[in-house]
Amino acid sequence: MTNNRDPRVVVVRQKIHGMDARGLYAELLDRLGDDRVMLADTKARELEFVPQAEMAVGYRLPDALVDAPGSLSVFACSFAGVGHLDLERYQAADIAVTNAAGVHAQNITEQVIGAMLYFSRRFDRAVAHQQNRHWQSYPPGELAGTAAVVMGMGAIGTRVCEMLQHFDVDVTGIRHSPEKGGPVSSVVGYDDAAAIDAAMAEASSVIIAAPLTEQTRGFIDGQRLLTMRSDAVVINVGRGPIIETDALVSALRSNAIAGAALDVTDPEPLPESHPLWSFENVLITPHNAGATPRYWERMADIVEANLIRIAAGDALQNRVV
Repeated sequence: MTNNRDPRVVVVRQKIHGMDARGLYAELLDRLGDDRVMLADTKARELEFVPQAEMAVGYRLPDALVDAPGSLSVFACSFAGVGHLDLERYQAADIAVTNAAGVHAQNITEQVIGAMLYFSRRFDRAVAHQQNRHWQSYPPGELAGTAAVVMGMGAIGTRVCEMLQHFDVDVTGIRHSPEKGGPVSSVVGYDDAAAIDAAMAEASSVIIAAPLTEQTRGFIDGQRLLTMRSDAVVINVGRGPIIETDALVSALRSNAIAGAALDVTDPEPLPESHPLWSFENVLITPHNAGATPRYWERMADIVEANLIRIAAGDALQNRVV
């Protein structure tokens, strides 16, 4: 992918965590100038600007624009997940697709650490006491010296592991290619059930930071919840169906685990009548861990780097297809 001029980018209509595309446009405009950045904030402008640009940035493109002739060679998806895209259509149109992997790593890691501290330091008990205006001491714990399992070692899972080193937490990572290692005490593959169960049997925190695949769907089932320590906490910032919800509710009802912090659920959104809302030892956030005021800044880093790579004919960062 080489061009005789500097490649141009069009930011298409999108909204992420309450932020619209103007924020990304402003970030790129400041870096690249108005001769290289276009904002397609209406349907008509999308139809006009997308075929003129080498790269489009957004959540998705209409099929007609994917198929249309023009200069477009890269679609930069502003989400880490691309399951909503018809990747075969993009391939057929000779349009490379990249994702936003890495933009969430710091903020989702902070969400995970916050959830761990919430349960370890018993902030759940403090909130209950405060609501009842009840002054009573209670025994908190410490993260230092505990063990954790981190399922999924992409950008988010790896950053979680790095941060947990500072808390003196012994971490076992689960990843598809365990030979790649990571900032952990040990790494096991998804197919090593015995090693996974052994690690979960020792862990005070089981952290899910994996994508939803056929292999990860239902990975945390009744048997694995039974294997966990009774003082263990499950933290899910991956995808809801990785945990079997009915099994989780059963484990919470029977005090088989100490609690759960769920940024994602199955079903999602969680219905008002769902039993997960009723547990004092369940912390629920509305798929909010990915929100950060620096989202567009980090997305612009990826876009800017890949525009340089397009001009040089180099391999793209975060390429999916």
